[in-house]
Amino acid sequence: MSTLTASITIRPAYAEDDRALTRLAALDSAESPPPAPRLLAEVDGELRAALSLADGSVIADPFVATSDIVALLRVHAATSAHRARPHRHPRPHLAFG
Repeated sequence: MSTLTASITIRPAYAEDDRALTRLAALDSAESPPPAPRLLAEVDGELRAALSLADGSVIADPFVATSDIVALLRVHAATSAHRARPHRHPRPHLAFG
């Protein structure tokens, strides 16, 4: 029995990713990459999908099955947004007499 494993990396996009994002957008027939900030999904070091944290738009490699990768990006974005929100703790009111 053989097992196929792939290394999936979810990370923020950086300026040095612009060329790869432009290439991925062209593959996906998109006019341009989604607006920044973006999360990227790489499979074995190859960019497969990008998700805009600004508007939720996605580009993905149409020649590879990416629906699960895009779902993973969306889950990561949702949990990251939840963690990034400041927690509001009520301030204790001190009574001075």
